[in-house]
Amino acid sequence: MKDVRPTAGKVLQALFNILGPMAGRSFLDLFSGTGRVSLEAYKRGASSVYAIESVRSRCQNIRKTMAGETKEDLHLLCMDVRRALTWLSRKKLVFDIVFADPPYHEGWPGELLLLMEEKKEILRPGGELIIEHSVREMPPDTEEVFMLKDQRRYGDTILSFYISRTESDQILPLEGKR
Repeated sequence: MKDVRPTAGKVLQALFNILGPMAGRSFLDLFSGTGRVSLEAYKRGASSVYAIESVRSRCQNIRKTMAGETKEDLHLLCMDVRRALTWLSRKKLVFDIVFADPPYHEGWPGELLLLMEEKKEILRPGGELIIEHSVREMPPDTEEVFMLKDQRRYGDTILSFYISRTESDQILPLEGKR
């Protein structure tokens, strides 16, 4: 098991500055790790937050961190991301924002795009898929369902923002960075 690599403070702050107000928005955090990103979304007013983490010890730590919070809109699923996406789809849960911070250098950015294409119904039309990844592991930029809308670089970390192709028909790709 690799050590957890929490989202850096500056990346976390930048992510929520870009996303703007969270009130009334649903948030899915894949590869939750420490639970820091999902807890931040919750504290900023997201209406429903799901954190997904497969490592049991990390789940226990996330539970401890979330212990002081009202759990009505804050959920933790201790399971593999692939299984979690299937479960969420079966439950017909839909999210405004899907954020993923997978382990670096294991091929996850491309795999996540493929998994999300298969379970595209969990992302609300007009919603965003955000993948945090290393500069040395770029996700593919041509996918059938999602279009790369923007990328922001913070040192060796990149946040890639995707929207569904059906939404992008009327949105032109941005030149350069936001």
